[in-house]
Parts: sequence; C-alpha cells; structure tokens
Amino acid sequence: MTEKPRGPLEGVRVIDLTSVMLGPFATMMLGEMGADVIKVEPPGGDIGRWTGAAKTPGMSASHLLKGRNKRSVVLDLKNPAAKAPFKRLVESADVFVHNIRPKAAARLGIDYETISCWKPDIVYAAATGYGESGPYVDKPAYDDLIQGASGMAALNGMVTGTPRYGPSVLADKTTGLFLSNAIMMALFHRERTGEGQRVHVPMYECFTAFLINVHMQGRAFEPPIGEAGYARALSPHRRPYATTDGYVGVMPYNDKHWKTFFAVAGQPDLADDPRFADQPSRSKNIDALYEFVAGVMATRSTAEWIETLEDADIPVLPMNTLEDLFSCPHLTAVGMFPEVEHPTEGRIRHLKVPVHLSKTPGGYYGHAENLGESTQAVLRDAGYSDAEIADLQAASAVETREG
Repeated sequence: MTEKPRGPLEGVRVIDLTSVMLGPFATMMLGEMGADVIKVEPPGGDIGRWTGAAKTPGMSASHLLKGRNKRSVVLDLKNPAAKAPFKRLVESADVFVHNIRPKAAARLGIDYETISCWKPDIVYAAATGYGESGPYVDKPAYDDLIQGASGMAALNGMVTGTPRYGPSVLADKTTGLFLSNAIMMALFHRERTGEGQRVHVPMYECFTAFLINVHMQGRAFEPPIGEAGYARALSPHRRPYATTDGYVGVMPYNDKHWKTFFAVAGQPDLADDPRFADQPSRSKNIDALYEFVAGVMATRSTAEWIETLEDADIPVLPMNTLEDLFSCPHLTAVGMFPEVEHPTEGRIRHLKVPVHLSKTPGGYYGHAENLGESTQAVLRDAGYSDAEIADLQAASAVETREG
C-alpha cells in the first residue's frame, strides 16, 4: 500500500463494534477520511465476512470493501476476562459505535452510562432499529424489514404491481450515511466545546425520513390536501426507455428541455399543449407525458438518441448494467475501480473515495484484514505485554492470527 494520505479525521480513534452493513458502511467512510478504526469483532467475526463472493473463507468481497482502513481485533465481550482490555481500548478512543439493540447492549455492559464513565468526552454512537420512545424499540431490524415498513416496497408495488424490495440494501446504506454524518457532527461539537455526547441513529426513522421527504406531498398540509406520493416518481412510464436496440435514460425537466424535446421528436406543437406547457401542468399529466416519451424513444437506436439529445442539450445517459460500469468511459477516466494487490487475496478491485477534499483527501491505505490480524498489535499499543496477551488468549478472551 502507499503511504497513508492525509485525511480530515486523522488522529481520531474509533472503536467499532458494528456488524453486517449499516455500521461497517459508516465506519468505512470514517476510515477513508483518516480515522484509526479498530474493529472489535466477536470470535468467528462479523457475519459480513462470510456473506457473498469469496476466495478465502472469512474474506468476502463485501468485507474487502467495508473492512478496508480498519484494524481487526477479536475480543469476546461475553467473557469477563475481556473487560479490562476492552475498557483500555475505549479509554484511548474518541468515538465508540455499535449497532446492537438496547437491551443486548446493556447486558454486554456497553451502554452509554458505562462507556461514558470510562471516557467522559466520548462520542458514543448507537445505530439501532427504532427510536427508543416507541413500541418497536427492541424489535430486530434488517434491511428488508425496514424497506417494507417504511413504504419502500409498497412504492415499488405501486409502479410494478407487486410490492418488492429494492435490489440493494438501501435502508442499511442510507442509515449508514446518517450515522457517519451524525458522528462527524458530534466530533465537531466536541472540538469546539470538549463535550462528548450520545448519538442515536434509528434505522426505521432515518430511512422513513429519507423516503418520505419527496413523497409527503398533500400530507404536508393539515388538514391534508391530497394523499402522500410524488406523481412523477410513481409514474409507471418513468423508467429507462426502450429504443430500437436497447435502453436509454433521458430526462427533459424544465420548460426549455421540453420545448426542445418536442421539437427533436417531430411534434413541436406539443410545447403549446396546455397539458405540457409548464411545470405544474406537466406534473398533473405526467403519465401521459412519459407515455409519449416512451413511444417516441422506441423509434430510433440508442446511439442515435444519445447523439441527438446531447446535441440538443437534453440530459441523457446510457442505461448500464452492473457489468457495464467496469468499462464505462467516465468511470474509467476518474479511476473508479482501482486494482491493488492484497497480501492474502491477491489482485483485487476496490472503489475510489467518491468525494474529494482538496487538502485532506483521505483514501484507501489499509487492506481489509483477516480476523484478529491486529489483536496483538493493538493490545501491545494499549500496554499489554506478550505474556499478558498470551494469558488473555488462554482464557479465550481474545483471538489473534499472529504467531
């Protein structure tokens, strides 16, 4: 790996007890921005290590992405012998983050009251399923469940006829963004005041807020002036448009775009049609408008439409499959998928950090580690001798892969 690039979170230590996707996605971003992320895993490791494509057991493609720039430490927090080293790690940290349900967190002794006694200025972040004042507080939360409960699956059903989940872990990753943002805001507050605080990021509420923002519509008023649901987003004709040889994404949006589109489509008079003459009218007649677009797009090839619409300054892009992304000329030019040599997994493809900070860009500087790869090094840094680490290992409180 290259030398660690300067990141805005350099000098910040994060004790990361998160698992699966939501939390690891958030702490991945903290690590990319320079934080020292110590991923504390149970014996057997984060389940994300074992999910999806892999060449080596416990080193899945998912882990190779989410586990980069983190140090793996195995502590069995159910073992009393692990409490002392765990406490020492917390005392060295700026941020403590987990995604464990409240009752389970209390049983493990990692509730805010305990952790803040050890480290009063800690930023303690808990990402759980639901807000603590509601009846769902101790229910389990997984991406599929939250997509269903939040209305996401029903929205898909309004368009396709059958409720279904989005083909990605949308609720997990969206809430992960909320979590990383909340942690950084709390760190900013601590930088100004010296105060730590408890941060709670409930998955159900976060994803509902994300989803309903554009769909509030008539329910934004009291009494309501209409139902929830943004008509343009729910039109069954809002989709990549079939051409004579494939599909293409086209997005005329403002008055100028539509006037030009009607002209290149050979029906300039539609610009004066009262159904389509302005934004409010188009919104009320969006199904008819998009149905017209679908019919027109089917008359020419994808390449013809891209050339025509780009020349007319109408937003257009090809519709890519996942495999197409790896040969996309733009993503290739910006280096979206760099290749690196992993010490145990060989040549791997990873993702560039998509945001850019001119002074503190951060990046990929640490390979995703095998389970427990940094246990000894981190405990040594915390003041433990090799003999003490051996005693902890003999007591099954820690695990390490080092010799």
